[in-house]
Amino acid sequence: MGSAVSSEDVVVVGAAIVREGRLLAQLRSEPPEVAGRWELPGGRVEPGESEPAALRRECAEELGALVRVTHRIGPDLPLHAGYLLRVYAAALLADSPEPRPVEHAALRWVSAPELPGLDWLDADRVLLPDLADLLTG
Repeated sequence: MGSAVSSEDVVVVGAAIVREGRLLAQLRSEPPEVAGRWELPGGRVEPGESEPAALRRECAEELGALVRVTHRIGPDLPLHAGYLLRVYAAALLADSPEPRPVEHAALRWVSAPELPGLDWLDADRVLLPDLADLLTG
């Protein structure tokens, strides 16, 4: 699986936000087929928007939080119907409000040993080794 993106692919970015050795996870409330499962914050990159800019916007919309995007983690992950997930490490800015679940049922700060115990969305579950490395590295 390469990192090439076709012109038809829609890139979705995810944020691995780390604070004090814990990762921020959010609990889906919809659609029904994924409600009750955990995921990383993020969303679709809009036309003309860079991936880091999309991630900053999505974190502001979904969490009411301000983040600094640092580096890519893990591989490109094909999702459904021409969507491609790319995950970036991120940190809250010093002046960021505390994240809150604007569009989700709940938020949780998770340690590396707790990662496998959550019911993650399939694409995010693939990244658990990379996320654990991020937390323990």
